This record gives sequence, structure tokens and C-alpha cells, in this order.
Amino acid sequence: MTELRQVHDDARAIAEAALGRDPGPLTTAESISHRVYVGADIVVKVIDAAGHSRLDREIALVPHLPGGLTAPLLAAGLHGQVRYACYARVPGKAPGMGMPAADAATARSLAVQAVQRLHALHDWVPAGEAERTLREPLDHGGFVGRAELIAEIERLTAADRKAVVPAAALDRLTAIAESAPPNVRMDVPVHADCHWGNWLASGSDVTALLDFEWARFGDPVDDWFFVIADSGPHVSTVLEVVARETTTSSDTLRAQCEVREAAYLASDVRPALTRPDFPPRMFGERLRRLKEITIGRAWWR
Repeated sequence: MTELRQVHDDARAIAEAALGRDPGPLTTAESISHRVYVGADIVVKVIDAAGHSRLDREIALVPHLPGGLTAPLLAAGLHGQVRYACYARVPGKAPGMGMPAADAATARSLAVQAVQRLHALHDWVPAGEAERTLREPLDHGGFVGRAELIAEIERLTAADRKAVVPAAALDRLTAIAESAPPNVRMDVPVHADCHWGNWLASGSDVTALLDFEWARFGDPVDDWFFVIADSGPHVSTVLEVVARETTTSSDTLRAQCEVREAAYLASDVRPALTRPDFPPRMFGERLRRLKEITIGRAWWR
């Protein structure tokens, strides 16, 4: 990306223009795919102008989302060598991947509110630009049907020339795919990345859902999976909440989550076997989790 000092200066200029005044100190926030700067009243996301286009997807969707679901968009566009989006800062902070600091009561409260907010998203009927954006092709790596998952596992097996993935894991992965539904819904607006790093909460109250870069049409379970799978030690509690709030049996929900995680992991592990530039640590994490959900039957423990 553009030199960090320059990016910070660009973010200050962008924030000042959006607010019409000095934004005050801007601190950096953790992000995998952007530079994110946070002020007292504003959040600025920037990416190289030649970078991926998912920020444009988010910018197109946010003004049309159900009220109160996410942070209001203040400004967006190009500034020099970067593309940007400015959002009003919403109170709270992210519970974080795995909800590391949450106790059981807080995890339960946040899960109930997350489901309620996602219901609002799933009930939304987009039109115009929002509908067109959600229908744009997106290589999201999620579950789209039995045949495609079986084909992905076959590609994974063919790529694994050094037998890095245990045969028992591949066998179980295939069994998961063969018992998966042949087709899934593709008509509901879903966030498709609503892990707990993308929520904001103040105490035990959810305040916003952020980062709509992967939003698309899909199946509501595409969102329930992230809320449950990323709840760390509270998986059972959050799964119980989602099952109750969606009137779905726990076993049905476990099976639906298992097949979605199988799809994501298969689509991540395969390129890691063939790309020398794939981060070794990320590959290790994906392979470990693949073993857990197959050999370890993690979704059924």
C-alpha cells in the first residue's frame, strides 16, 4: 500500500473534509484488508485505488440498509491514490474474534441481539442499486450446494500431492458433502462475514454491525454460522440462542453450520497447497480446523 505516513495524512484530510472541521487525533484500528483510522466522531477506511473493489460494494449498500443496523456513511470516493469511506463513529467496541472477554451472560445477551439485527437484514427487500450490488458475482467460498462442494473437495484432493491432509479428514469431508442439501436459498440479503470482530457492543448491548464488503444474496444460515462458529468458549450457548430465536432444532443447526465450515475450509486449504506465497501460519490454522471439524467432529461435541 501507499507509504504509511502518506496514508495517515490522506485519512486526516478525508476526515476533515467529511466533518467540515479538524477531526482530532486519529488512531489506527486492526484490519486485514484496509487501513482504518478512528477519531472521536469518525472512522475512515482507505485502500489503494488499485486494490480490491469490495469497499465499493459496501459503499453502494450502506445507504440502503435497514435503519440502525450499521454506522452511517458520511462520505466516500477517491483521494489521490486511495479510495475511502467515512463513517460516523458508533459507540462501543468489537467483542472480538472468539469473544475473548465475554462472560456467559454477556455472550447470551449479545447473541440474542445479533440474531434480532440479522433478522432485520434478512427481512429487508433491497431494490435498485442495492439489489444489483447484492446480485453481482462474488467468489465468497461459501456453501452453494452439494455438487459444488463435492467438486471442491475433489479439487482439494487432486491438489494435495504430498498427502498433507489426512485421508480420514478427506473421507469425513466427503461424507459431510454427500449428506448436504443439493441446493440452498439464494434470495435473502446476508452479511456473510458477521463474526464477532465485525460487531460493535457497549457492555452487553449490540450497537452496530460493520463491514458489508461480503454482503450478497444467500441463505440466513450463512449468517447464523458466523455468529455461532466465532463465539469461542460460548459456542454451545450461542448455538442454543440461535436455535431458539430461529425455531430451528440444534441438530439441524449443527449440520447446517458444519457443511458451511466444510465449504469455507475446503476453498481455503486447496489454494494453500498450490500457492507458495500462501501465509504458512494461516495454512496451519486452516488445516488444524479442518481436522477438528472432520476427524474431531467438532460441531457434534
